[in-house]
Amino acid sequence: MRAARDLGISTSVLYRWRLQAQQAGQAAFPGQGRTTQTPQEQEIQRLRRENEILRQEREILKKAAAFFAREIFEVRVYRCPPR
Repeated sequence: MRAARDLGISTSVLYRWRLQAQQAGQAAFPGQGRTTQTPQEQEIQRLRRENEILRQEREILKKAAAFFAREIFEVRVYRCPPR
C-alpha cells in the first residue's frame, strides 16, 4: 500500500491504526500518536512520575542534612573554650 510505504511503516501497522480509529474514534490516538492506555498503564505512569519526584525530594533532603550537619559542627568547634 502506497500510504504505508510513504510513511515508512508496514501495511499491518497501517491496518491496525485504521481499525483502532474505527473502533475508538477520536480517543484512539490521544497525543503523540499513542494508543489509549489501560488503567494499569495509567497507574504505572503515575507511579513512575511520583517515584521520580520522591527521588528528587530525597536528594534535596540528603544535601540539606549534610549542609546543616556541617554548619552545626562548625558552630560547636568555634564555641569550644580554648585549652
